[in-house]
Amino acid sequence: MTEVTLQGIGVSSGVVLAPLFALPDLTEAERRTGAPADERAALESALAAAQQALEALMLKEEGEAADILEFQVVLLEDEDILAPVFAAIEAGAAAQEAWREVLEREIAEYASGGPGDEVFAARASDLSDLRDRVLAGLYGRTAEALLPREPSILIARDLPPSRFLEFDAGLLAGVALGEGSRTSHVSLLARARGLPLVVGLGDLPAGLLTGQAVLDAARGRLVLDPSEDTLLRARESAGAQAVLDGKAAALAAKPAATASGEPVAVMVNVDHPSILESLEVETCDGVGLTRTEFLFQEGAPGEEEQLRSYGELLRWAKGRPVTVRTLDAGGDKPIAGITRDGESNPFLGLRGLRLSLADPALFKVQLRALLRAAAEGPLKIMVPMVTEPAEIARVRALLDEASAELEVEGLAQGKPALGMMVEVPVAALAAEQFDVDFYSIGTNDLVQYATACARDNGAVAPLARTDNPGVLKLIEAVVAAGRARGVEVSVCGDMASDPADARLLLAAGVRSLSVAAAEIGRIKAAVAAFGSGEEVEEGAESGA
Repeated sequence: MTEVTLQGIGVSSGVVLAPLFALPDLTEAERRTGAPADERAALESALAAAQQALEALMLKEEGEAADILEFQVVLLEDEDILAPVFAAIEAGAAAQEAWREVLEREIAEYASGGPGDEVFAARASDLSDLRDRVLAGLYGRTAEALLPREPSILIARDLPPSRFLEFDAGLLAGVALGEGSRTSHVSLLARARGLPLVVGLGDLPAGLLTGQAVLDAARGRLVLDPSEDTLLRARESAGAQAVLDGKAAALAAKPAATASGEPVAVMVNVDHPSILESLEVETCDGVGLTRTEFLFQEGAPGEEEQLRSYGELLRWAKGRPVTVRTLDAGGDKPIAGITRDGESNPFLGLRGLRLSLADPALFKVQLRALLRAAAEGPLKIMVPMVTEPAEIARVRALLDEASAELEVEGLAQGKPALGMMVEVPVAALAAEQFDVDFYSIGTNDLVQYATACARDNGAVAPLARTDNPGVLKLIEAVVAAGRARGVEVSVCGDMASDPADARLLLAAGVRSLSVAAAEIGRIKAAVAAFGSGEEVEEGAESGA
C-alpha cells in the first residue's frame, strides 16, 4: 500500500514513530431502554459517574487544565440543561435520546453565537466533551477500557480536553487531530506537557488508521503506512531530535547567549503557582509573565490573598524580576461576575485593561496588592490589551492614588516598573508614544488581530502565520521603539516558546523571551545556535 501524507498544523515539535491508536467513538452502541423511572435512574447514574471521573481528574491537575474540568463539573449541575432532559424522559424518551437532543441544542446555540464569538465556540467543544462522556456511561462504555496498551500516536477527528487528561503520559507518543487549532484547549495542554501534536489534518482515511505511522509535529505532517525509506529517515530525524533534546537539557541551567556571545534573557511564563514546584529557578532569568486569572476563578480575591500569591512568586524568584500581568479577563477568558455577557464580539470588546478601567474599584485592589508586593522584591506590573496612550496615563493615575492610600495607612510598598503588553496592531505601530517602562509583545493576539484570523478557528488557522511579513514588521516596530526610548522589549506569547519562531524574534532584534516552562531548554538551544550557520529547522528532515 502506498504511503499517505496528511498535512496539518504543527502545534509542538518532535518526530514520532509509533503505532496508531484511533480514538473509538464511545457513542456507537445500543442499550435497552425501560420505563421513565428506569431511564431517569440510568441518566442520574451516568451523570454521577461523569462527575466522579471529572473530579478525580481535577485532583491531579491545576491551572488551566483544572479550570477546563471545573467548567464541565458545573455544567453537570446546571438545571437549565438537566430540567429539559428529565422532562423529555418523563414524556417517554430514552435517556440517551433526551440527553443527546438537549446537549446538541445547547452545543448548536454556543457554536452559532455569531461572528467572532470564540468564547462560545470553545464552550461548545466543552459541551460536546460532556455529552459524549455521559453517553458513554449510559452505554456502559468506559474511557479507561479503551486506552492504548503501548506508546501510540493517538488519532481522532477531535480530542476533548478531559479525554486528553485521562491518558497516561507514557502511552501518548503524540497526537494527530483532523480538526482543531493552535489555540484550542488541547493544544494549550499539549504544549505545556511538551507532547508532539498536529491539528487540522482534515478528513481522516478510515482504512489507514492502523499500523505504524510517522508524526512530524514540527512540520505538521502525519504519514500513514510509511515506506521503509520514510521510516529510515524518520528514525534518523528522531535520533537528531534526541541529540537536540540532550543539548537543550544541558543548556537549561546555563545563561542563554547567541553564537556570537550576545546575552538573551530567557524567562518563564507562569499560569499557576503550581508550575513552580517542579521548576528550578536557576533555569530562567525570572518570570516574564504571570497570568493572574487563576486568582479570580472563585470571585474577586481580596488584597491580602493577592499579596500572598505575589509574594510567593517573588520569594521563589530569589531576586530575579517577576512580571505580573493585571487581570486579563474577557475574550476567551470569561469570568463570572466580572466580564460582561452578551457582547457580539468578545475579542473586540471590553477585555483586558479596558475591563479593568471600567471597574476601577476592582482594579485598585489588585494595584494595591502589587505595590505592597513590590516591597519584597523586583516586581513589574504589566497591563494587557492596551490601545491608546491615554489608557496608560489612567493606570499611572490609579497607581498614584493607590500608593498615596498605602502611605497614609503606613503599609510598606515598592515602586514597580509599569509596562504594557503589545497585542493591538495600532499600539505596535505607535509604541514610542506610550509612557511605559517596558514592552512585552503578546504574539497570540497580535497575530490574531493583524491577520484577522480567530485564534480558535481551525478553518483560518493556515492564514494566522507567525512568519507573516506584516506580523514581523509590527514586532520590529516595537523593537525600534524600545531602542529609541531605551526600554526593554520582550515577547511572552507562544512565538517565544517555539524554537523556529524564536529565531524569527531574535532576527527582529528581540533579546528577551518569556517561554513555557517545558520549552526553556529548547529555546536556549535555539538561542545558542542563532548566528552559528547551523540553524536548521528543529527535528531535521524526516521525509514525512
